[in-house]
Amino acid sequence: MSTNNLLVEIGTEELPPKALRQLAQAFADNVEKALSEADLAFGQIKWYGAPRRLAILVSELAEQAPDKIVEKRGPAIKSAFDGEGNPTKAAMGWARSNGIEVADAERLKTDKGEWLLYRAQVKGEHINQLIPNVINEALAKLPIPKPMRWGARSTQFIRPVHTVTMLYGEKLIQGEVLGIESARTIRGHRFMGEAEFQLTNADEYVQMLDLRGKVIVDYERRKAIIREQIEAEAARENGTADIDEGLLEEVTSLVEWPVAMVGSFEEKYLEVPAEALIYTMKDNQKYFPILDQDGKLLPRFIFIANIVSKDPIQVVRGNEKVVRPRLADAEFFYNTDRKIKLEDRLESLGNVVFQQKLGTLLDKSRRIASLAEIIAKQIDANAEYAKRAALLCKTDLMSEMVMEFTDIQGTMGMYYARHDGEPAAVAEAIGEHYQPRFSGDKLPQSKEGAAVAIADKIDTLAGIFAIKMPPKGDKDPFALRRAALGVIRIITEQDYALDLLQLFKASLSTQPVELSEQEHAEVVEQLMEFIYARLRAFYQEQGVDISVIQAVLARHPSAPTDIANRLNAVSHFRSLEPAEALASANKRVANILAKNEAQIAPALDESLFVDNEERQLAKRIDELSQQVAPLFDNGQYTQALTELASLREPVDEFFVKVMVMADDPKLAANRLALLAKLRELFLKVADISLIQN
Repeated sequence: MSTNNLLVEIGTEELPPKALRQLAQAFADNVEKALSEADLAFGQIKWYGAPRRLAILVSELAEQAPDKIVEKRGPAIKSAFDGEGNPTKAAMGWARSNGIEVADAERLKTDKGEWLLYRAQVKGEHINQLIPNVINEALAKLPIPKPMRWGARSTQFIRPVHTVTMLYGEKLIQGEVLGIESARTIRGHRFMGEAEFQLTNADEYVQMLDLRGKVIVDYERRKAIIREQIEAEAARENGTADIDEGLLEEVTSLVEWPVAMVGSFEEKYLEVPAEALIYTMKDNQKYFPILDQDGKLLPRFIFIANIVSKDPIQVVRGNEKVVRPRLADAEFFYNTDRKIKLEDRLESLGNVVFQQKLGTLLDKSRRIASLAEIIAKQIDANAEYAKRAALLCKTDLMSEMVMEFTDIQGTMGMYYARHDGEPAAVAEAIGEHYQPRFSGDKLPQSKEGAAVAIADKIDTLAGIFAIKMPPKGDKDPFALRRAALGVIRIITEQDYALDLLQLFKASLSTQPVELSEQEHAEVVEQLMEFIYARLRAFYQEQGVDISVIQAVLARHPSAPTDIANRLNAVSHFRSLEPAEALASANKRVANILAKNEAQIAPALDESLFVDNEERQLAKRIDELSQQVAPLFDNGQYTQALTELASLREPVDEFFVKVMVMADDPKLAANRLALLAKLRELFLKVADISLIQN
C-alpha cells in the first residue's frame, strides 16, 4: 500500500500566546490517536505552531485503511426462532439492521450456546474520506475554555479560521474543516514576504513558509533563534540577559519572524528596587532585562520585534517610549510608599478579608506571628524577629507598588522594612515568607524566613480545612497543594526537626472556628492525609519506589525529616539480599496476628518455649532490641534496619520448624506474642510487609 506525507494547516487570527504550545501539542496528539483508531499506518507526527497557524506533518501515512472482517453477534438461537422454526421479531430486526435476511445469517457455536452471526468484509476507507473527519474531531477536542463564533458561521473555535490546507503529498484532500474548504492557500507574514501563496507539496511547507511567507513555523527552531539572538545582544552590552523560560515561551508564541533589538532607559530609575523594574519589563512589556556581571540591573533591555524594520531606530525609540511611563509609575509608587511605615499599615489589613469565616488579613497576620514564634524556637531562629516579621509580612499588600505589581509582594515588604529601620533579619524574613512560590522555586535561606513561611502556609492549610473547604478535583483556590509541598520542601531540604501534627494542632487552636474535640481530631487527620498525598507524589518524582513510601507512611510519622530518614533507610534495606525474605515473613506474621489477635498472650513467657528455634528467635530479638534501641532514638534507621536484616535466618528456621498455632492454646498464644514482638521491632521504622521487590 502506498504512503505519503500529510500536511494539515489551520490558518487563524492571532492565537492566545500562552496557550499556543498546548494547543499545537494537543492537536498532534488528538490526530495521532484518531489515526490509530482508524487503523491508518503512519510514521511520526510533528506539530508546528505560530501566532496565526496550527499545523501537523504526518510522515509515511498509508493512503487507505486496511480491509477488515466485521462480526456482529445476533440473538441466541433459542430466542431467534419460535416453536415452529419461524424467525422471531428480534431476529428479523437484527437481520434488517445488517441488511440481510435471517436465512443468510451464519451460526456461532460456543460452549455457552449458539447465536446468529453476521460476518462481512469491510473495505478500508480512503484518506480522502477519513482525514476531514479526523481533523474536525481532533480540533473539537482541543482544550479551549471559551470557543468563539465569527461572522455568520455557526462553527466555533478559539479564534476565527481563514484557511485550511490538507495536502497528501502533492494531492489536495477535499473537505470542509470548521466550515472552511480545504485549499492550497498558505498565508504568509502580515507585513513581510508574500501575503498568500499556493503550496504544491506537503514536504515544502516549512521551507516555503520560511522563504516566501517569512514565517518560521517550527516552534522549537523559532524559540532557539530568539534565545540565541537575546544572548548575543546581551553580550554586546557586556551583560547577560535575564531569560525567564515562561516569558521566552510567550514571546515565541507572539512572533513569526523574530528580530532582537536593544532599548535603554534613564539610569535614575535604577534607584527603584530592581525587582519592580524587572517585573514591569517582563510582565507588562515582554522585555528581557540585561544584568551586569554582578547580577545588577543595567539600564538596558532586549525586545523581540516581529519584523525586519527599514528604520530600526524608530522601533527602538517606540519601545523606549512605551516602557518609560511604566518605569516612572514604579518610581512614583516606590517614593510614595516609603512615606508610610509598614507598621502603620498594619491596622489597614483589618479592612481586607482573608476568608469570610477566617477573618481579615490582620487576623491572619496575628495567627502567623503566634505560630512563627513557636516554630522559630524549635529551629533555633530568633523568635522575636520571626514574630515581628510575621506580623508585618502582609502589610506591603496595602502599598501602591504591590497593588499595581502584585507579583512582587513580599519583596517590596523587604525593601520597605529596610527603609523603616527594621532589623535586617526581619526584612529578609518578610521577603522570603512567600517562598517557595512555585515548584522548584528557591527556599527561604534565613531561619526566621523559614519560620514565617512555614507558619503562613500551615495557617492557611489548617484554616481552610477547619471550615471544610479542602481542594476538590482541579479546584484549589487557596493553593493548598502548593502550600503543603512548600512546607515539605522547607522542612526536609533544610533539615528542620518539626512535627506537622503538633504544628497543625497549634494552628487550629488559633483559628476562629468552633470545633468539638472529635471535629478537631478529624481535621488534624484530614490535614495529615493531605500531607501524605503530597509526600507520595513528591518522593515518587524523586524515584522512590511507591511500596517503600507506603511502608513508611503506614506508620503515620508526622515529622518530614523523620519521614525522609525512614524512606532512605527502607530504600537501602530493600536493596539488601535478606530484604525480600524478611518482607514476606513480615507479611505472613501480619496476617497471622490479624487473624488471631484475641489469642495473643499479653507477655512472652520463655518457660513455654518447646522448640529450640523459638528460643533462638526470642534470644536474637532481645539482643537486637537492645542493640538498635539507641539507633531508633537517634533516627539512625538505615543502620538499625541493616542490623535487623540478620534476623532472616532465625525467622526462616522458626517458620520451618515451629507450628505457630499449636494445639495447646498456651503454646499458640505465647508463639503469637513472640511474632508480635518481632513485628513490633520492624514497625519502629516502617511496615516492611508492604515492600515489593
